[in-house]
Amino acid sequence: MTTAESYVEFGTREARGVSPTYERLCLAVSRDAELLDLLAPLPPARRQPNLLFGVVRLLGGPVDDPAAFHDFVVANWPTVEAELYARATQTNEPGRCAVLLPVLAALPQPLALLEVGASAGLCLYPDRYAYRYGDHLLGTGEPVLDCAATGVAPPTRLPEVVWRAGLDLNPLRVTDPAEIAWLDALIWPEHTHRRARLRAAAAVAAADPPLLTRGDLVDDLPALAAQAPAGATLVVFHTSVLYQVPTPRREAFAQLVRGLPGHWISNEAPEVMPHGVLPDPPDSALHNVLALDGRPLAWARSHGQAMTWFG
Repeated sequence: MTTAESYVEFGTREARGVSPTYERLCLAVSRDAELLDLLAPLPPARRQPNLLFGVVRLLGGPVDDPAAFHDFVVANWPTVEAELYARATQTNEPGRCAVLLPVLAALPQPLALLEVGASAGLCLYPDRYAYRYGDHLLGTGEPVLDCAATGVAPPTRLPEVVWRAGLDLNPLRVTDPAEIAWLDALIWPEHTHRRARLRAAAAVAAADPPLLTRGDLVDDLPALAAQAPAGATLVVFHTSVLYQVPTPRREAFAQLVRGLPGHWISNEAPEVMPHGVLPDPPDSALHNVLALDGRPLAWARSHGQAMTWFG
């Protein structure tokens, strides 16, 4: 896929109906020869739309007007390029807990959670958040995570979590304002509710920080998993992470995690984690496949806003 095609894909499948600003900007970049020439020498992971837009927002640049965006990137390209190499799309969306919760609540309790690609670890607190599935409310406090759930009864209990750990090449600290600013920059412009959710979830994590380990998802996973307490069900999980990992390493990770005790929850795009024949997704928007131990269960939107169960 060319860079221009990847921007069209992001705009039409991920941003359409979710962020008009980013849909418009993606289509503009896909037709902007000067910006495409600047992006061309970068590795694919460094020229993806979410990363570029987040970097420009972090630097105080405009994303609501494509012409102003073009001028800012061109005028500040050395700084923009340096940030593209220094950062990664570490979107830490606690809303994703809403699609994980039906699986987590059904596993043998208590749980030892280990998230691969944990960023700041905000998805390691599914037991601390409140949830709203239509008219069904579960839990108390903030943030409240809304999810439209189809084909599955909403969970009736929160999981019991006795250990929480994360593995990331560059773990972020919720107590560092600069690192929270990067997470904020990755939230799409119109999503003020997600900004409020980020702050509320960061306060939960800061009050009881998880164990976050800098490391590789293959080389360093076994040692971290071995720290899980006896008597708890180990759950290794990841969501919208493996697209950044080369295919051979994905395959090595899948083989490794299948051999660990406990369970494995993946929530990735269908082309990232192949599952064979799947039912058609509910619509043309981008959906992840939620799977338990390699068995697909549901289609899930990338920010946890909806899920359609088929398993």
